[in-house]
Amino acid sequence: MSRFASRTAFDLLAVDDGNDGQSSEEELAPEPETAPSAPAETVKPTKTAQRKAARAARLAKKLERANSGSSAAPSASASPLPPAPIELPSVPEPPLVPAAKEAIPAALDVTPATVPYTNGHATTEPEVETPAPESPAEPEPEPIVEAPAPPARPAPAAEKPTEGQAAVPVEMAPKPKPAPPAPASAAAEAEKKRKIGSIVTRTVWTFIMIGGFIGCLLMGHAYMIILVMLCQTLVYREVTRLFMLTDIQAKATDETRERDVWSKTLSWYFFAVANYFLYGESIIYYFKHVVFADANLLPFATNHRIVSFSLYTIGFMGFVMSLQKGYLQQQFGLFCWVHMSLLLVVVSSHFIMNNILEGLIWFWVPASLVICNDIFAYIWGMSIGRTPLISLSPKKTVEGFVGAFISTVLFSIGWGMYFARFDYMICPVHDLGVNAWSGMTCEPNPAFVWREQAIIPPVAAFLNTLLPGTWNTIAYTPFQIHLVVFACFASLVAPFGGFFASGFKRAFNIKDFGHSIPGHGGMTDRMDCQFLMGVFTYVYYTSLIRTHHVSVGSVLQTIVSGLTFDEQLELMRDLKHYLEQQGVRVKL
Repeated sequence: MSRFASRTAFDLLAVDDGNDGQSSEEELAPEPETAPSAPAETVKPTKTAQRKAARAARLAKKLERANSGSSAAPSASASPLPPAPIELPSVPEPPLVPAAKEAIPAALDVTPATVPYTNGHATTEPEVETPAPESPAEPEPEPIVEAPAPPARPAPAAEKPTEGQAAVPVEMAPKPKPAPPAPASAAAEAEKKRKIGSIVTRTVWTFIMIGGFIGCLLMGHAYMIILVMLCQTLVYREVTRLFMLTDIQAKATDETRERDVWSKTLSWYFFAVANYFLYGESIIYYFKHVVFADANLLPFATNHRIVSFSLYTIGFMGFVMSLQKGYLQQQFGLFCWVHMSLLLVVVSSHFIMNNILEGLIWFWVPASLVICNDIFAYIWGMSIGRTPLISLSPKKTVEGFVGAFISTVLFSIGWGMYFARFDYMICPVHDLGVNAWSGMTCEPNPAFVWREQAIIPPVAAFLNTLLPGTWNTIAYTPFQIHLVVFACFASLVAPFGGFFASGFKRAFNIKDFGHSIPGHGGMTDRMDCQFLMGVFTYVYYTSLIRTHHVSVGSVLQTIVSGLTFDEQLELMRDLKHYLEQQGVRVKL
């Protein structure tokens, strides 16, 4: 195998043989390539060789630093052509000094080859591979420079190459500039503005709802009833529209959807009939003295139920006549959906309206307790909430649920007793024209009358020693006990109305029921707990609080509906005679 050597490079590794001034030239016979090389004779390095090896090591380090600092490798055209290679026969390779061997730069790719000794030193030349010419590459697009680069520092002068060594140009790479901070993306800015706008809108509409609620409360019972009717209409609209998201409606064809106009008409027809029946029953019950005394309203009062049933029958017949083969599943699905919505929405609203007519306090305080519980649940949950309460509402926590319960019970006593002082809040309504400034008075319900309860002697003795004054009795009203019951229901049961609504929304993969209230979603999202609380309040009040006594309206209803015309005239004559016996003069 041929070897290439450079005299200059090998001189760095020359070894002194100790015979100064004598030169010998040995002819070495070429050795076949298949024969193994003879073991080389170990030569002890002299001081001159060690100094040359040290210089070679320093030169290698300088070249390495220069190559690492350059930004690009030197072009092939800038390097001088290496000397013509000399083909020599292969001879055993003499051992090299370890320090000198390590100092040879790897970039030079030196392959030592043994040549005849001259003046006691072996002569070698490095084998330098000529790099192949590279094909011209396509010019790359110039990068966009945002700011002018700082002036480059002058490159240090390259080391003067030794004889037979190619000159390597040294070029310092420019110091990379730190990348400027990336500005916030447009999407992030838009999302931030959207959140801020949502918070502002939600806050503004919260105060609008509170102000409107208090305004209707002060203007009178009639305005509160109108507010309840408006809320139930919006809730019914939002709930019935969810039928469009069901699988039954999704499978409907375009021709079936064209018939939705008639289906929607029927759904609103049943809504109107249900309200006519339920609200009519309430008006007749609470305003008997007006309805049965007016000749124009008397037919309405006596025939109300048969009229309501007739109207419902007309709607039912219209639904049956609209059935068509091929669309039965969608039509019956909507029919069931409408009736379930009427049961949950309209019937619940009817009970809430009855609470208003029994006294505004039976509507105002329970509704306030639901709102209070919702607020305290959020505060406690954000403060110490750690344990999830129910999977339907991941943000609800056990700590918030318990904290809201305790806070609502304490809040209910002070809040309810404050409004119990006003006759306008506790009196049942007999005239829809009254308001907060009408000076309304009535005999209060026994639940609002203060009572004295004797304290057992041991407890009384302990309180007398602990507190100033005499503590033999304690004053209370039954309404305070009722407030605690309402607070417990508002905290422990009413939230499940909200959980029910959350599950309903998850079933349809929607966030809100609608967009009736900007920033709050739909009306159903705000009234989900109120319906359940209103029904409980009505049932609790009529069962345990309301007093049953004979009223003028009930007597008049019995006379009109139970006596004939001749019997009514006879009753009038007997009543006139009784009053005259009591000293009251009556003119008929």
